[in-house]
Parts: sequence; C-alpha cells; structure tokens
Amino acid sequence: MPNAETDVTALAPRPQRADARRNYEKLVSAAREAFAEDGTSASLEDIARRAQVGIGTLYRHFPTRQHLLEAVYLDEVEAICRSAADLADLEPWDALVTWLRQFVGFAATKRALAQEMLGTIGSDAEVFRTCRVAISSAGDELLGRAQAAGAVRADASFIDIARLLGGIASIDSDPEQIERILDIVIDGLRYQAPSA
Repeated sequence: MPNAETDVTALAPRPQRADARRNYEKLVSAAREAFAEDGTSASLEDIARRAQVGIGTLYRHFPTRQHLLEAVYLDEVEAICRSAADLADLEPWDALVTWLRQFVGFAATKRALAQEMLGTIGSDAEVFRTCRVAISSAGDELLGRAQAAGAVRADASFIDIARLLGGIASIDSDPEQIERILDIVIDGLRYQAPSA
C-alpha cells in the first residue's frame, strides 16, 4: 500500500470525469509511443493526432511539454512499482529476478525521458525524489523477501543493485551481451554458504 511519500499517483492527478480520464490516458499512451519512436522532441501535434484528440485537449491536460514528459515518466514508474506487487505469488527468488529483468528494460527505455526532464527541472525535483523512493520501496520489498528466504546474500542492498542495473541499462550493445551481463549480476546476488 503506497504511503504519501511513495505514491507517485499524487504527483500526476488524473481527471475525474470518465471522458477526460480516457483522453488523459490516450494522450499519455500516444506520447509514450511517440517518444519511443521519435525521441522526446516528438511533435505535440503528432501526439494529439495519435491519441485522436485535438491539440486543445492535449494542452488542457498538459499545458507544457514538461507536464507531458512528467506524466509519461510517472506512468512508467507506477507500472514498474505495480509490477513488483504483481509478483507476490512467485517464490521470493523468482519474483526478485523477474522484477530485476523488468527494471533493466524500464531503465533503458526511460533514460532519454529522464535526461530531458533533468535538463529542465534538475535531479532534486519532487517528481524524481518521489519516484526514487517509490522504486526503492518496491525493490527493497522484493529483495528483503528474497533475503529472508535465504536466497540472496545478506549484504546486498537495493541501491547497490539499482546502480548496477542502471549501468547495464546504459550499455549500447546487443541484447544478448546485455542479458549475459545481467545474468552475471543476478548470479552474484545468490546466497552462498561460507566455505568451511
């Protein structure tokens, strides 16, 4: 259950009316696709067209490009945090590994978006602080569960793992090499009994 400190939904309040909420969600989805294809400088007119709404509707929901960038970023953070909770039925090790693999994909696809936002609002902005806390909370919970089950070394912290995964996500290489490097990191997390 998110608390006030980890609830990223509080940063991007969604419209209450059903039609406005649908338009909001269509715009965020269209922006995500456009940013993935054309980068963060994708045309706002193209985003409105993809969402099948007028440009005025886009500006009513997102007065500036920065507002739209933040909404897409927050939506992705919400999704990665929600996915951690969705793995609760898996064995602790399997849940952690599944989520870490998802996290690498998340980090790789959000890098350009985060860089664009950093240039405008800086790394200490509330949106980044809240997102870091929410992601850390999700990762800490999965890691703690795996450590309690004796599947992960006790000296691992999520912040260390997140830094490793961020580095892996920034590698400009073929997916097979990235997967191999990720496998090495994941194997390094496994608990190993001390040798006698």
